[in-house]
Amino acid sequence: MAVILAYLMQGIANQLQDWGLSARLSVGCAMALFISSFFGVLLGLLPLVWRQLVSLAKEAPAMVEQGREALSVLPQSYPSLVSQQQINQMMNAIQGEMAEFGQIVVAKGFSSIPVLLALMVYMVLIPLLVFFLLKDREKIVRWGTAFLPAQRPLLNSIWAQMNRQFANYARGKVIEIIVVGIVSYATFKVFGMNYAALLGLLVGLSVIIPYIGAALVTVPVLMVAFFQWGLTNDFYWVFFAYGIIQALDGNVLVPLLFSEAVNLHPVAIIVAVLFFGGIWGVWGVFFAIPLATLVSAIVSAWPSRGMEPTA
Repeated sequence: MAVILAYLMQGIANQLQDWGLSARLSVGCAMALFISSFFGVLLGLLPLVWRQLVSLAKEAPAMVEQGREALSVLPQSYPSLVSQQQINQMMNAIQGEMAEFGQIVVAKGFSSIPVLLALMVYMVLIPLLVFFLLKDREKIVRWGTAFLPAQRPLLNSIWAQMNRQFANYARGKVIEIIVVGIVSYATFKVFGMNYAALLGLLVGLSVIIPYIGAALVTVPVLMVAFFQWGLTNDFYWVFFAYGIIQALDGNVLVPLLFSEAVNLHPVAIIVAVLFFGGIWGVWGVFFAIPLATLVSAIVSAWPSRGMEPTA
């Protein structure tokens, strides 16, 4: 985590140097921005999201009962397709899963001493590591490259392309997460929707997984809106506003941020998410696009048949 954050902050420091600031001042400004953002999220956003998550877990049984009552009309309308027994079995299974999830959420709260100790350790370690990685970046890079061959044209070509692509992707993805998350939170808050901070965070983080994330996060958004208002005008207005957010993200924000960042076909992105996610789970999904970009860079830089390698 510290390496990734330091990499992002180094991009900000490089931009500040391009604007005329000294290297030391640029690193200091980037570090100040990181510290303020890190502790702002850790002490401001996460406790609010956690309280809403615990509240949602406690209200889950009542929401399941409300869903059971809403679905009870289906056996009367479509007796050949759905029976009351099938609905009861499905809702009982959902209720059992949600009850187990609620127990885990409540049991793993911030009141747990091991969680608090781990949180305190990370609050010290991560900023400290980011600071030294930024401050001594050139020394660390020289130490690492000393183990590589002196002549490495193929590796240099791959690294140059990968560094450019990954930096553009990381910068654009962070901006997209922030913009989509804030706009979603503000929209849910204006409509008076419950768990606005939790849902806004989920919608913002969903952009990490292209296509699949947006489809998955739509389910909890619509479920919370349905259980709060039912099939009323408020529900349809929230659904309409959420659809506009997704449309603007996919058709305006993404082309604006990633027009030259990641040149990958949508099929390649989906395959990368499924492939690396199947190998490394959540971390594989998170790093699927950078890993796919690395594969693309290797294929592009690899000497083709009949071509002499560059000296």
